Amino acid sequence: MTSVQKMLNLAYPIIQAPMAGVQDSALAIAVSNAGALGSLPCAMLSSEALHIELSKLRSATDKPFNVNFFCHQSPVPDPAVEAQWRKLLLPYYQELGLDADAIPAGPGRTPFSDEAVDSLAAFRPAVVSFHFGLPSADLLARVRSWGSRIFSSATTLEEALWLEEQGVDAVIAQGVEAGGHRGMFLTDDLTTQVGTFALLPQLKQALRVPVIAAGGIATPEGVKAALALGADAVQVGTAYLLCHEATTSAVHRAALKSEQARHTAITNLFTGRPARGIVNRIIQELGPISDQAPAFPLATSAIGPLRAKAESQSNGDFSPLWAGQNTQGCKEIDAADMTRWLAGCLNRGQG
Repeated sequence: MTSVQKMLNLAYPIIQAPMAGVQDSALAIAVSNAGALGSLPCAMLSSEALHIELSKLRSATDKPFNVNFFCHQSPVPDPAVEAQWRKLLLPYYQELGLDADAIPAGPGRTPFSDEAVDSLAAFRPAVVSFHFGLPSADLLARVRSWGSRIFSSATTLEEALWLEEQGVDAVIAQGVEAGGHRGMFLTDDLTTQVGTFALLPQLKQALRVPVIAAGGIATPEGVKAALALGADAVQVGTAYLLCHEATTSAVHRAALKSEQARHTAITNLFTGRPARGIVNRIIQELGPISDQAPAFPLATSAIGPLRAKAESQSNGDFSPLWAGQNTQGCKEIDAADMTRWLAGCLNRGQG
């Protein structure tokens, strides 16, 4: 057994990546009950919704599970930047017959807070994980007080060393292949981002805490390769996107099953922060990275109406089709079967 398996009493050294917008507690429950670590993305949940999802988790599994939060600094809105962003998107609003003056405001994603800790306290999840660094020491102390393990993502060696200095229990080595938001927090320089199998050995050599490999791992062979390179566990996201328990939209599912999924890019168009998704019309026409996009997560509000209108017409031109570079493992099966399939190169008798 790996150190992460022993730490959490897992049958398999596999963590289902938390994926906001394409899953709820059902996916996490299925994965945890199958012997891996299921994860619940919480950055887009209100306190009420978080309580509901945690209640579902606790009632449906007695196995460990992970809850994941963003810990970004909430930006101050800049009216000039917002006006320029809306001007850039105006032709799309006109094309779809939408009122550009009625664009809603609001961040859409909130950072970890005292309110979130209050919601978690009654449930005491086995793991509380973070993206974009870590929250304040006071918040971490509250989480540690009830015995939860703390994980966080690093995209560079510098970030991993910083996380270890803050006392995390494990570091998630997020390679550039990974779908969804980059966890980068010490730099915004995309040239620092490297592949999983380049990042993993660096972290294993330098860190004392366990290292979890993430990015491009979507098959049993990928799991085995990451463990052979020293990973103490792997985190898998994209492979679960077509599972029956996932809430992945119809247009997102169609894109994942098409040749379009072979072409992904890191883009800031949908939220204001770099994230990997399948290249669609808006990425092609505006370019994947725009210096006009408002700071994360403020870019989201103006894209939202375009996405909603297009998706109502079965069109994903304006949707964040998050996916990693390797969609080879995507299968329309139960998440428990996916988990056991991924573990197939390891312990064939378990599960």
